[in-house]
Amino acid sequence: MMHKLTGFQRDVLYVIAGLDDPHGLAIKQELQQDYDVEINHGRLYPNLDDMVDMGLVEKGVKDKRTNEYRLSGKGQELIEQRRQWEDKRLDLEPRLRDKVATTS
Repeated sequence: MMHKLTGFQRDVLYVIAGLDDPHGLAIKQELQQDYDVEINHGRLYPNLDDMVDMGLVEKGVKDKRTNEYRLSGKGQELIEQRRQWEDKRLDLEPRLRDKVATTS
């Protein structure tokens, strides 16, 4: 499923996972720390809505003007699967060990 997300949506998912109080403005501010361009509402909120529709994020009401976002179980599982995938590909130690064993 992660392969179906855009890079921006993947980043939004990780930002939500890392925030204590993930509401729209907090998500936007966190993303802007890593992006060289301003994240506007027309980009952020449609992507949040798409991820709600995909079942990755749950949307709730914090107050009359503020929505809050949380990872769903499916969203959390997707991040865990992605981390395992990354760990498998980035674990250089076994490959280095094998390389040393074949050259000795």
